[in-house]
Amino acid sequence: MFLATTDPVQGIEKGIDEQLKGFSKIWNDIEWDTIMVNGVLLLLKVLLSVILFFILKKIGSVVIETVFKKYIKEKHNVPNRYNTLYKLSKNLYNSILYFFLVYAILELMGIPVGTLVAGAGVIGLALSLGAQGFVSDIVNGFMILLEKQLDVGDVVKINDIMGVVEDVNLKTTKLKDFDGTIHFIPNRAITVISNRSRADMRVMLEIRLFPNTNLDHVRTIIEDVNAKFIPQYEEITVKPTNISFVPVGSGQTAVQIIMYTKAGTEFAIRNTFYEKYVDALSKEGIDLPKINMDLASQ
Repeated sequence: MFLATTDPVQGIEKGIDEQLKGFSKIWNDIEWDTIMVNGVLLLLKVLLSVILFFILKKIGSVVIETVFKKYIKEKHNVPNRYNTLYKLSKNLYNSILYFFLVYAILELMGIPVGTLVAGAGVIGLALSLGAQGFVSDIVNGFMILLEKQLDVGDVVKINDIMGVVEDVNLKTTKLKDFDGTIHFIPNRAITVISNRSRADMRVMLEIRLFPNTNLDHVRTIIEDVNAKFIPQYEEITVKPTNISFVPVGSGQTAVQIIMYTKAGTEFAIRNTFYEKYVDALSKEGIDLPKINMDLASQ
């Protein structure tokens, strides 16, 4: 009597052979021609969607630019306001286009966008409390733009930060400090906006004098400087109408000059005329205190 034996190697080879036959059958059953055709059609549809997106983006940019140029020409609106609304309109338009592009591509790929949106609604409900800050940014940003509190190019002071508005949107306000620092301020953090570009700015200069200085001589010198140089600066909107002398403590007196300039030029005018006044007084022999407590010179 003989016992039947099974070779392990043959069993493994047989199993592998059966798996290969099964995989080959699956491979052969795949309709590769249909897949290739559908893939090519999908790529063409996506390509057409992208092309349409760029065409609409270009047309929209031209239309927005044309509309705003016509608006500023008819309404004689300030360029800063034009730049602010122009950038905001382009950003909103481009955001809408990107949304529909992504939506179209997902639909073409057979992804159930409606189900995703419904799921996103549930997730959004769960995160609603954490999104309060974002909503506050949007609401406050909308009110800032609606009330025309600031425009691109304005010199403003926000939260003790003074600079030029680089960009303003519904989420943040971008402010460029005078030293070049860029500040991104969330709109919800903005409580008070001090806009220095909506009206003429006051320039007040004070030059300290010794107590025994001839004030009439000083007044004459200052008036001569004003008569000679102020007509050369169109930035000055209101000329000094009176030369005053005011006490500044420690027994000292200062000559005070007040003028008004166009917004954004006040610092340059102040520095320029301070130099001119000091130079003219020195040339006329008027001694000026070197420090606040310099009272000894006669």
